Amino acid sequence: MATAYTPEPAGGGLRATVQRFGGKLAGMVMPNIGAFIAWGLITALFIPTGWLPNEDLAELVDPMIKMLLPVLIGYTGGRMVHGQRGAVVGAVATVGIAVGAEQPMFLGAMIIGPLTAYLLKLFDDLVQDRVRTGFEMLVDNFSAGIIGAAMAVAGRAVIGPVMGTVSDWAGDAVGWLVEHNLLPLTSLLVEPAKVLFLNNAVNHGVLTPLGIQQATETGKSVLFMIESNPGPGIGVLLAYLFFGPKRLRPSVPAAAIIQFFGGIHEIYFPYILMKPRMILAAIAGGMTGVAIFAATGVGLVASPSPGSIFAYLAQTPRGAGNWFGVYGGLLASAAVSFGVGAALLGFGRLAEPDGAGDGGDGTAAKDGEDASDAPGTRNEAGAQSEAGGNEAGGNEAGGNEAGEDAAGGKADETKVGAGGRAGDETAPETDAAPVTDRPTEGTPR
Repeated sequence: MATAYTPEPAGGGLRATVQRFGGKLAGMVMPNIGAFIAWGLITALFIPTGWLPNEDLAELVDPMIKMLLPVLIGYTGGRMVHGQRGAVVGAVATVGIAVGAEQPMFLGAMIIGPLTAYLLKLFDDLVQDRVRTGFEMLVDNFSAGIIGAAMAVAGRAVIGPVMGTVSDWAGDAVGWLVEHNLLPLTSLLVEPAKVLFLNNAVNHGVLTPLGIQQATETGKSVLFMIESNPGPGIGVLLAYLFFGPKRLRPSVPAAAIIQFFGGIHEIYFPYILMKPRMILAAIAGGMTGVAIFAATGVGLVASPSPGSIFAYLAQTPRGAGNWFGVYGGLLASAAVSFGVGAALLGFGRLAEPDGAGDGGDGTAAKDGEDASDAPGTRNEAGAQSEAGGNEAGGNEAGGNEAGEDAAGGKADETKVGAGGRAGDETAPETDAAPVTDRPTEGTPR
């Protein structure tokens, strides 16, 4: 399922909805990455510009990319919606849009596979309590066959041509960017889309089919590197490692290894989502890498799936110029992403959220402020304590006198209380007046 490859977002906001959608798209592609790698290796080895050119084995390239991979995506999408029955009808329907298409129908497969499975699911829910005993298998098989065949025809007649037109528009847009040397601007759209977990949809649904068309003509394509470049991601993670919140730094080295060597770019998306301004670092790094790739005229022979440095090594064509351009652009994108990310984190000063700290500098500063206020606080407390002590002393003296005359009745207590209060204010007079000079009434002592 999709949740096995991308985090399941919580909440019901727009961002969570987009992330769920991207997770579903990723769930259709990620289980089939092995097939993408197999196709990439065959392409890198046996096409005329490959490492071991072979005309017979190179015939495997087109059937795999135009038929096998779209059918696998449609099969997986149908399985996600309605189990094995949905997988079968999804694959059948995908054949309808894949046959006769000039470009790989990855995006079309992501649409028609789940759609066909959903229609079958609706039918099954409608008739599940109405089928007579003994006819279950007959109804199941014929319903799947009829719905699958109908959607294959619809895909060939309607969905396929529509998706072909969309791909042509996207190709024209990319061609316009290349002709006007504006290809780096694609990072303005690609990097934010990646962070929303739409990376597989963007790469395998749009850029890879366009790159394949370009690679069949020139033997390589820069479009394979726009989304899959691991440079921006490793730059963001390094910025967090050196200048990020201290509580997060221990988790960064493992994430960096998984991202750069394992090619799992989703590992660094949460780091950007927790501080959205860090998307600027990813965009800057992506634009730098694409600019160098385009300026040096380099490209890969196939899509690196996943976007690991090892996949890049496998898909880089022969020639020192290609290696210099590819890995020079990759390193430059990582350096720019790291520099911009470090600046956005204030080189450590802006790493912590506002009003919070992790026991580091923010706490120390607070302690310093408390220390600077301490002398005044102690003086004020001392003055209050001293005054309170004097006042308490006076009250205590009055209380003792009241205790001695307790037997004298309420009048004496009232007078003694008055005398006590007066004694507090004029202590010498109180001390000089003998106790026997005060008039007594009532029971003698």
